[in-house]
Amino acid sequence: MQHRPEEAAWITAARNGDDIAFGNLVEAYQVPVYNLCYRMLGTPGDAEDAAQETFLKAYRHLKRYDPKRSFTNWLLSIASHHCIDRLRRRRIKWLSLEGEEVGPLAEQGLSPEGSAVAGEQQAAIKAVLEELSPTDRSAVVLKYWYDMSYEEIAETLSLTQSAVKSRLHRARRELAEHWVAVQPAAAVGGLRDEASAI
Repeated sequence: MQHRPEEAAWITAARNGDDIAFGNLVEAYQVPVYNLCYRMLGTPGDAEDAAQETFLKAYRHLKRYDPKRSFTNWLLSIASHHCIDRLRRRRIKWLSLEGEEVGPLAEQGLSPEGSAVAGEQQAAIKAVLEELSPTDRSAVVLKYWYDMSYEEIAETLSLTQSAVKSRLHRARRELAEHWVAVQPAAAVGGLRDEASAI
């Protein structure tokens, strides 16, 4: 994710109480924060709530932000930890209640057939991701959707680099196993090839 040249000035102004400068930061980073929350939590409503909470926490703790650190990674770290906490609470509820599966969102601009196929794929990916622990899910999203390095993921999730590598290795294996279980036989061969290449 590209660093914005105005970012340092906005942060300095926001730390001195400039709400407009903080609004600029929200506007600049609301999409990546929302996308992370959506991939972690799986529903637009939960993602919106989590993104708002992320920015609220960032506003409250802005004076603690270390300017030597990437602001984007700091912000995504807040979002990741918030989502992990929500997922842990949700998992406890799921142990005692049967939750309803949320259907995939219709893809805009696709034919009904194309939308159905895309929706099935989205639902399958979501189901597979939900099988991972919250921290492993966060590591996978940061690595494969945000292309973060092991070092950046370790910093974001407060883990060691070796723990990140171990979690990602285990998560890839679990994802491959779950994906095979939810996909038709024709798709299984391709995934096995892909998993063995990783």
